[in-house]
Amino acid sequence: MRIFLLVIDSFGIGEMPDADLFHDEGSNTYGNLYARTGVDLPNLIRFGLNNIDGVANLSFPDGKILRPCAAPVAAYGRMAEKTFAKDTTAGHYEIAGVMMKKPYGIYKTFPAEIVSEIEQKANVEFMGNEVASGTEIIQRLGEEHLRSKRPILYTSQDSVMQIAADISVVPLSRLYEICEIAREIMVGDWAVGRVIARPFTHADGKFTRTEDRKDYALPPPSETMMEKLAAHGVPTFAVGKITDIFCGRGIADSTHTGNNREGIEEMLRLVREAERGLVFVNLVDTDMLYGHRNDAKGYAQALEYLDRHLPAIESGLLGDDILILTADHGCDPTTPSTDHSREYVPLLIYGRNIASRNLGTLDGFDHISRFVLSSFGVRGNSEITEILQGEQPHGKKNI
Repeated sequence: MRIFLLVIDSFGIGEMPDADLFHDEGSNTYGNLYARTGVDLPNLIRFGLNNIDGVANLSFPDGKILRPCAAPVAAYGRMAEKTFAKDTTAGHYEIAGVMMKKPYGIYKTFPAEIVSEIEQKANVEFMGNEVASGTEIIQRLGEEHLRSKRPILYTSQDSVMQIAADISVVPLSRLYEICEIAREIMVGDWAVGRVIARPFTHADGKFTRTEDRKDYALPPPSETMMEKLAAHGVPTFAVGKITDIFCGRGIADSTHTGNNREGIEEMLRLVREAERGLVFVNLVDTDMLYGHRNDAKGYAQALEYLDRHLPAIESGLLGDDILILTADHGCDPTTPSTDHSREYVPLLIYGRNIASRNLGTLDGFDHISRFVLSSFGVRGNSEITEILQGEQPHGKKNI
């Protein structure tokens, strides 16, 4: 048996009831994107995307309507994140069954004593130290960085410390070394979920990120779904930034990818070649390249690119294989904010033996981990399994 778990990074489907506490009122990554661009996703719609509670028949002032599919081929629903957060780490942790009692810290600027400690231990001097869009800050500070040779330190409304440098000024190995030292320091009371190396290059006055980004995450605070599978002889194959997020815990084989095209190609290879196990994929372009840059057109095109490749993934599935499509948070490219948004995420479950049912609204992304573990026989029936088998009605309407 094989399960393919695909996280479409930041593909939210509507604000959660507590979105106001995150200043995310009105966020709806999919809905607002459809209203702005008319994004065309026939295969995701065929799976049941437009049948999900809160999505079905959503209408807009210009007359656009998200019309449900008359006969969806997958089980469909939405999930509400339990963790009081809206970041990559918390979202992926919860998908893998790891619940955080307290989210990692979010900073507007990093305290002087912490910055000083990193600078001393890494023998470096930073510039920046502010909340910023990564693409904006390298354009704004890039020339000064080239002159001073000081790496650019910044963060976002996420639990991250990001360190950017032009690789002609700070070689990639040196940037990684600085980030490793920062990772060692940013723990305990100062902990952030990830320290991220952000290399870039320059030409003709423009500064462009490379694909050599590297994430340094804290180890998950409890046993992951992947570790539980491994203990029962079920391998996990990670694609994209999954290994970085989980520090490799429970992962048998990993492939880093530079973009969604490479991620989909690697997923298709594993559809052809993997004999058994969980294939855990993150496609990050929607978030990194388009969501945070408020590029609605680019976001729509990235979704449409994935949608065009879904039939190839679908056709490669074997008898008892399962395909799960979901997200880790929102990042609405149509709002003034460039940060993640507190939204429900879709849950689409497809397989030859999967009944098309409305899963309703499920409380917690960890429903996925319980379903995966149940499907591989590592634990008893999950709530999703029982809904699919008709043993209980679908999930709650409102959470």
